[in-house]
Amino acid sequence: MTGTALSPRALLLALAVATVWGTNFAVMGSVLQSLPPLLFAALRFGAVVFPLIFFVRRPAVPWRILAAYGLAIGVGQFGLLFVAIDGHIAAGLASLLVQTQVVFTIAMAMIVSGERLRPLQWAALALALAGVGVIAGNTGGDASITGVALVLAAAFGWALGNMAQRAAGRVEMLGFITWSSLFAVPPLAGLALWFEGWPVISAALVSATPALWLAVAWQAVGNTLFGYGAWGWLIARYPATSVAPTSLLVPVFGMASTAVVLNEALPPWKLGAAALIIAGLGLNLLAGRMALRARA
Repeated sequence: MTGTALSPRALLLALAVATVWGTNFAVMGSVLQSLPPLLFAALRFGAVVFPLIFFVRRPAVPWRILAAYGLAIGVGQFGLLFVAIDGHIAAGLASLLVQTQVVFTIAMAMIVSGERLRPLQWAALALALAGVGVIAGNTGGDASITGVALVLAAAFGWALGNMAQRAAGRVEMLGFITWSSLFAVPPLAGLALWFEGWPVISAALVSATPALWLAVAWQAVGNTLFGYGAWGWLIARYPATSVAPTSLLVPVFGMASTAVVLNEALPPWKLGAAALIIAGLGLNLLAGRMALRARA
C-alpha cells in the first residue's frame, strides 16, 4: 500500500471513475427500455471479451481469482442491478443504493486483512448508512422491496469483486478485466435464455438500433475496461477503507443524469439521502488526510 489517503493523482482517477459510472445509470435506464436485462448484461461483458481476448495476454493470476471476479461483477453486480432497474427501482435511486457496497467492502477488508476504521471513519459510515435508511423508508413509486433487495445483493457482488481484485494484487488491468469477463458471459447468457427466452431475445436483437449498440459498446469500453480497470488499480494500491468511499460520488452524477435524460423526479427525501451519503464521503476523506498528516 502506498499510504492511507489517496494521492492527488489517485483521487482524480477515482473522480473520473465516479463520473463515468454515475452518468452511465441514465444510459442503462435507456437501454433497458429496449433490451431485456440479462441479455443486456451478457452483451456488455461479451463486448469486453471479444475480440480483445485474442490480443491481450492472460495475467499471471490464478484462474480461481479470475473466475471469482468475473462472476461477482458480471453476474452478482450487473446481472442483479440490470434486473432491478428493469421495472423494480428507478435508475437514479439504484445509483445511490448500490453504494452500500462501501459497507460490505469495508467489512470484508476488516475481516480479511485486519484493516481498522478510525473514529472519524465510523462517523462517516454512520452518515452513509443513515442515507441508506432514508431510501429504505421511502419505498413506493420509485422503488419496490424487490428492487431494494436486488440492488443490495448487487452491492454485495460488487464488494466481492473488490476483494477478488485485491487478492489478485498489482496486475495488468486490461488483461485482468478481459479474461475475468470470460467467466461472466456463459452464466449470463444461460440465465437470459432460461428466464427471458429465445423469442424475446431474438426480437430484441433484430430490432436493436445503431444507437443501442453504441450504448452497449460504451458499457464495455467506458464502464468496464476504463471504470473497473482504474478502480482495480486503486484497490490494489490503497486500503479499501480509503478507496471504496470515493464511489459515493456516483449517485450525484447518477441522480442528476437520470433526472435530465429519464425525467426521474428528485423529491426532498432523495436529495436528503444523497446529502447524507456525500457527507459521509467528505468526512472519510478528511479522516484519511488527518491520519497522513499525523504520520508526517
